[in-house]
Amino acid sequence: MTDNTKNSTDANTTSAVTTNPWQQLSEHTDARIGLGRAGGSQPTAPHLAFQLAHAQARDAVHLPLDTEQMMDALESRFEQVVRLHSRACDRGEYLRRPDLGRQLNDESLEQLTSMNVKQCDLSIALVDGLSARAIHEHAAILLDHLIPAFDERGWSVGPVALVEQGRVAIGDPIGEALGARMGLVLIGERPGLSSPDSLGVYFTWGPRAGRRDSERNCISNIRPRGQSFESAATLILYLLDEASRREVSGIELKDDSEGDSDLGDGSQGNFLLPER
Repeated sequence: MTDNTKNSTDANTTSAVTTNPWQQLSEHTDARIGLGRAGGSQPTAPHLAFQLAHAQARDAVHLPLDTEQMMDALESRFEQVVRLHSRACDRGEYLRRPDLGRQLNDESLEQLTSMNVKQCDLSIALVDGLSARAIHEHAAILLDHLIPAFDERGWSVGPVALVEQGRVAIGDPIGEALGARMGLVLIGERPGLSSPDSLGVYFTWGPRAGRRDSERNCISNIRPRGQSFESAATLILYLLDEASRREVSGIELKDDSEGDSDLGDGSQGNFLLPER
């Protein structure tokens, strides 16, 4: 191909794409805006980017939890760590039967009972949920923002649980078995097409089996491109402090703090989500 032919081909290719005046705004958000068009279709580049994002979301759902990595990370931060499992035997059953992911299997319940923990202020569970990637990449960082504050408040933390094939509600029987006043669940959220690594934190006052979703608070979209770790930690501690004072959570406990929320993509910092 001669240089003239190549330049002509490049010019035709460029002119085939109609740009969108909003395109410059895409630098400030992960939302798919200002993509332009090629005739009646998307240009090739955003089409391929969409396919990549879809593949990353699917991979996040099926990625197994790296229990060795996470146990090492937790054991370096807490005195007692325990590995638990839901009643869902494998990933396929977990995806088909959400109800099984909300319950501990018999071995895990026996393991917690045998630890003979009478009472603690706070139970913490790290759960793979629908994105183990979120746990791998963000859970330890968030905990590093929280642990010093727990120590400052003099709160006792029960054995920290690492849970495979779990849903949000699995934190309730864990907290109940440990006699916890409050329960935190760090869980990988359902991946979006721009957020395969989104970490969610659910808080419950008086965790026990059978708690309703309306009795929980959620801090969502915790990740570098979403809500920052610092902002999320501040909100979590505010909710814990208020719950300790008022002995409530969920729809009875709102975020009335006046601090600025650092939400990178406009997500809410404190709202109730459906079961994960």
